[in-house]
Amino acid sequence: MSARTGMLLVVSGPSGSGKTTLCRRLADSGVVRYSISCTTRAPRPGEQSGRDYHFMDRAGFEARLAAGDFLEHAEVHGNFYGSLKSEVVARLDAGEDVVMDIDVQGAAQIRQCADPLIRRAAVDLFVMPPGEEELRARLSGRGTDSAEIIALRMTNALDEMSHWREYTYLLVSSTREEDYARFLALVTAERMRASRMRG
Repeated sequence: MSARTGMLLVVSGPSGSGKTTLCRRLADSGVVRYSISCTTRAPRPGEQSGRDYHFMDRAGFEARLAAGDFLEHAEVHGNFYGSLKSEVVARLDAGEDVVMDIDVQGAAQIRQCADPLIRRAAVDLFVMPPGEEELRARLSGRGTDSAEIIALRMTNALDEMSHWREYTYLLVSSTREEDYARFLALVTAERMRASRMRG
């Protein structure tokens, strides 16, 4: 058992902000555990169940939702997404840090969670793209989406960006290396928080 309880890093930001890259890099380095979300959408090419998402059918998701198994959930574009409590709570109690890459709806549900362990563990960060033009360039640069899809993503991104004041921390994206260094600094500082210490 660790000398402290774990932290729950709740990271949000629009598509193209770099939040997923940051979360994956932190987890791949062994610094934190990545909370794998569940979804009812079909896997995209190259995605693997248990690595990218836990892919579920709608009936299975709804059954687990009714059983209270989700820490947070949302329906987006006709598909359900959610984070299982089992992916998070035991790890936090063992002193492990967990990172979640979730949207603003999910982050709001985590903030409202009544579980004292979750309330003590949660640290929320919003990753903001440096500007609209840079965001448009990042979304267009993927080369996989039509102009209509990019326009829809831009609209959704601007809506999400309006929620940044709800978060404790704001990271305005710069280069990948600078973003990661600042993200790591946040983790280091939060690990020293006295309220996380046991006893």
